[in-house]
Amino acid sequence: MAVSREPIMKRCRSLGISPSYLGYSYESKRQPKRSRSKLSEYGMQQREKQKAKFIYGILEKQFRGYYDKATRMPGQTGENLIVLCERRLDNIVFRLGFARTRKEARQIVSHGHILVNGKKVNIASYLVEAGDVIEVKEKSKSSTRFKEIKEANQSFGVVNWLESDIENLKAKVVSMPHREDIDIPVDERAIVEFYSK
Repeated sequence: MAVSREPIMKRCRSLGISPSYLGYSYESKRQPKRSRSKLSEYGMQQREKQKAKFIYGILEKQFRGYYDKATRMPGQTGENLIVLCERRLDNIVFRLGFARTRKEARQIVSHGHILVNGKKVNIASYLVEAGDVIEVKEKSKSSTRFKEIKEANQSFGVVNWLESDIENLKAKVVSMPHREDIDIPVDERAIVEFYSK
């Protein structure tokens, strides 16, 4: 399995995004270096694609697959692409506050701690549907990590399309997300323009 080993803070600075989108609270006091040359249109489109891939922790081949799937769906391709990324199980686990960072959320899923509709799912890219019930496995609830979550009783940007019960480490997907529900700073139209060349 391919793994991205890029330094988080360095990559955030180069893409001009806050580490908080990945669950990190550290903010650098250093001012970001200003680019001497203006980005070309192609460069700007590529940067938007890199931002989306980095935030969701997706590599190129899988991201391109999401784009191809988004083009076949009704509606706007760019919005469909972001919605597909947002529906990933690892992203849902992060949004619910079951993990501190997106990387930790991916690990929690791949280690088999999450049930979807009562069945163990250990695939981070699993796409949730409206009505799905996501919960932490009963055996895992007694672990130190999940006890800390219950005590903290907070979530990282739970949105209106998710219904969360942090006390029982359980949640329900009330409806499918729309682009206006998703707070990531990415211009999806630029990504569509990049791929449609």
